[in-house]
Amino acid sequence: MAETLKKSGISNYNEELVKKAISEHLAGKAIIDATTADKLYKEETKKIADQKALANKKAGEDFLAANKKQKSVQATASGLQYKHTMEGTGIQPDGNDKVTVHYHGTLIDGTVFDSSVQRGTPATFGLNQVIPGWTEGLQLMKEGGKTTFYIPSELAYGSRNQNKIPGNSALIFEVELIKVEPVEGAGNAKPAAPAPPAPTKK
Repeated sequence: MAETLKKSGISNYNEELVKKAISEHLAGKAIIDATTADKLYKEETKKIADQKALANKKAGEDFLAANKKQKSVQATASGLQYKHTMEGTGIQPDGNDKVTVHYHGTLIDGTVFDSSVQRGTPATFGLNQVIPGWTEGLQLMKEGGKTTFYIPSELAYGSRNQNKIPGNSALIFEVELIKVEPVEGAGNAKPAAPAPPAPTKK
């Protein structure tokens, strides 16, 4: 029960009432049945999750608004922000190509949620298999380059929680484009501002 409460986000509970409720339930004297209690619990946890998601959304918007003012940061029409830290000289991928990258992903507060750099092993995937911010962003790079991406939640995982990423979170990725493997017939020229697909799991 303690782990369930911790994961739920509920913190304003009365410990004595919780103990009393457990005792009464075990004694068959609970004032509400288990079905009703479960419904109330789910409603409360959803309300907490919605409040956190709204707070995350605003925090992300505020961060991106301030970040956009940096001279080195550029933005696309979709809202993706990026900063080239090292210009590449190789192939520029398109949205169908396979790429090998090193990346370091954090929330806007610096919390690391995923990092191939920390694992010491680059990742390889197709650009049509990742979140919209990656599909669009990697097409702005050239092989050998390094770029930092600032991705609004709508170009990441939206309102859903994704492992260590809370709903509505803006994300920061430091990416090194190690290798591009062109898909036959796809070409290597960057397409003109394609509409990003729906978020998908990396």
